[in-house]
Amino acid sequence: MKPIVYFSREITPEKVLELYRTLGKELPGKIAVKVHSGEEGNQNFLHPEFWKSVVDAVNGTVVECNTAYEGARNYTEQHRRLLRKHGWSEVFDVDILDAEGPDLELPIPNGSVLKKDIVGKDIENYDSMLVLSHFKGHPMGGFGGALKQLSIGCASSAGKANIHGAGKPKEMWTTEQNAFLESMADAAESVVKLFDGKIVYINVMKNMSVDCDCCAVAEDPCIKDMGVLVSTDPVAIDQACLDLVYASDDPGKAHFVERVESRNGVHTIEAAAELGIGSREYELVTVE
Repeated sequence: MKPIVYFSREITPEKVLELYRTLGKELPGKIAVKVHSGEEGNQNFLHPEFWKSVVDAVNGTVVECNTAYEGARNYTEQHRRLLRKHGWSEVFDVDILDAEGPDLELPIPNGSVLKKDIVGKDIENYDSMLVLSHFKGHPMGGFGGALKQLSIGCASSAGKANIHGAGKPKEMWTTEQNAFLESMADAAESVVKLFDGKIVYINVMKNMSVDCDCCAVAEDPCIKDMGVLVSTDPVAIDQACLDLVYASDDPGKAHFVERVESRNGVHTIEAAAELGIGSREYELVTVE
């Protein structure tokens, strides 16, 4: 059977929670809620108030990891300051998974590029994961959604450099593009396997710039808001988001599509499907 992706054009905290409940999957135990905390200066990231209804409903702990580049989030102390400044720590319990070393290595025996993923060790403290993704463009990956949150998002600072460098951290800004995209898919597989089916994905197509929330200086959104999607399949939900962009008649679509295609962004989805962690074919169920 094709995986189901639930979709609504209404973008509200209440609709996010409604779609999560429509999915009908209960996440067990202690729940890690993966968010993007937003780089200092970024104007497009989704704020904690937007996510509050669904995070409270699952009684989850918001989790993040430090970055591998200069900014306000590359070291634990300053990342914690930004989490407070952006309101995350005021609203939720927050855990920086790689706040203290050593990192945790997850094996990827079938990885096409990487044979291990390096994540924050505190990820082992959780039984299941709710992946909250702001779907938008990305300067390097073409787009960012559920697969990016699983890979770059859950990787420690060292793990992010490892993915970007396709296993050679010192080459993180110069690696061959498809090798980087395949490394993201490999890393995503390791987190999917760690939680063994106990993951739910929510993608929100709002404030869609061609740039990521990791950019301190980002372009303003170029394409209209489209909706909320929920699934248990990370490949299907990202593919559905791309399909909605391509089906749009918004004049800003061309700019967004150029960003995706110039980086061969769909290849991350292709590689993840090849690894067997999801399906590019899906059933889109619209919830009014």
